[in-house]
Amino acid sequence: MSTPVTAIHRRVAALNAGSEPTLVARVPSGWVVLGDPQVLEGYCLLLPDPVVADLNALRAAGRTQFLADLARLGDAILAVTGAVRCNYAIFGNLEPALHAHAFPRYATEPADLRTAHPWAYDWQAAPRFDAARHGSLRARLALALGSPSA
Repeated sequence: MSTPVTAIHRRVAALNAGSEPTLVARVPSGWVVLGDPQVLEGYCLLLPDPVVADLNALRAAGRTQFLADLARLGDAILAVTGAVRCNYAIFGNLEPALHAHAFPRYATEPADLRTAHPWAYDWQAAPRFDAARHGSLRARLALALGSPSA
């Protein structure tokens, strides 16, 4: 049985090749990238390297490291964005490979969306990642994660 090639596999391959523009930082369990689109300013993903099917495919130490890196990413997002909290999501239904979403949540969000899940936003209308627009955010997140600027 061959390994499915998902968007997660392709993105990790691009990260390893040095050709992924959304790169924020290399962390012990994998890679932090800015989400595209930036549905909420500072939205990031944690991608494991190597790619595995899901959290349960990792051994105990790998699970612990991935979740610790996710919490560390949340700390960086909170420090850099001034968000009031960070929401986390791990699904893998659409892209069946482990990846985690980290969403900053703001007191300034529209009232009808402030307590809704991030998928309630119009993702098609959200700004696409743009190095000129998001470069400073990416660099500040990298610094908060203890990594040189991407």
